[in-house]
Amino acid sequence: MLVRPAVAIDLEEKRQINAALLRSGAAIEDINCVRKHLSALKGGRLAALCEPALVTTYAISDVPGNDPAVIASGPTVADPTTSAQALAILNRHRIQLSKAARQWLENPTSETPKPGSLRTHPFHLIATPAQALQTAATFAQSCGITPIILGDQIEGESREVAKVMAGIAKSIQEDGVPAHPPCVLLSGGETSVTMRGTGKGGRNTEFLLSLCLALKGRSGIYALAADSDGIDGSEDNAGALLSPDSLERARLLGMDASKLLGDNDSYHFFAKLNDLFITGPTRTNINDIRAIYIT
Repeated sequence: MLVRPAVAIDLEEKRQINAALLRSGAAIEDINCVRKHLSALKGGRLAALCEPALVTTYAISDVPGNDPAVIASGPTVADPTTSAQALAILNRHRIQLSKAARQWLENPTSETPKPGSLRTHPFHLIATPAQALQTAATFAQSCGITPIILGDQIEGESREVAKVMAGIAKSIQEDGVPAHPPCVLLSGGETSVTMRGTGKGGRNTEFLLSLCLALKGRSGIYALAADSDGIDGSEDNAGALLSPDSLERARLLGMDASKLLGDNDSYHFFAKLNDLFITGPTRTNINDIRAIYIT
């Protein structure tokens, strides 16, 4: 919400670079490294602009690990990453840069304030993904459902993470390991999507579509995956809902779930099922929340 590009680039180019990084499947830490070095405010630069005043930061974490230097790309926190690292990330993911942007990253002027160089008050975390999962777990217990918190730092390709989650859910149903039904698997973190097709969707709907295929209509398993800010990627939904009959209902509507996943078109899969989870903007962000309920 706070944007001021570095002097070498304009807002449109920065938006294009950011969009390309999101499509590439880059980890959030790598994306933030690039954002910092293409910004006049992030990576500690806002705090530097405030000197000699001392800055106190109150933050809501939306990143795995709650690293202050990564949350919101750390506008008031010294940055341990470098311009050279940012350029290497862009090169690794084959992101196109204008001549001016490349020259900026190769110039020492583009470097962010480093640890020890800023005068700031302590950094205060006022809300975290772990707190959200614990709250969900407490609610599940009140309903007589055993909660299993898998962690708030789960990363990786959405479709691959979904396969692992499907395996855990099957193990619970068949063997009672690591718990007996009814139970709910709770997890947070920030998965990624490498765009291979031309469809619409975010990391949560892609996770659910892959989960749907992995479960193959297995009875007694339901799921919700959503971004806590109310926007899954760039669409109008926070995420979606999955039920045991989702795959069959999709087939009756003439949809090929495997083909849609291959085209990264998870949004239309759940939209046609009328199973998108739409909250509108929540005005806060504590990362993605996934819940898989095994009855």
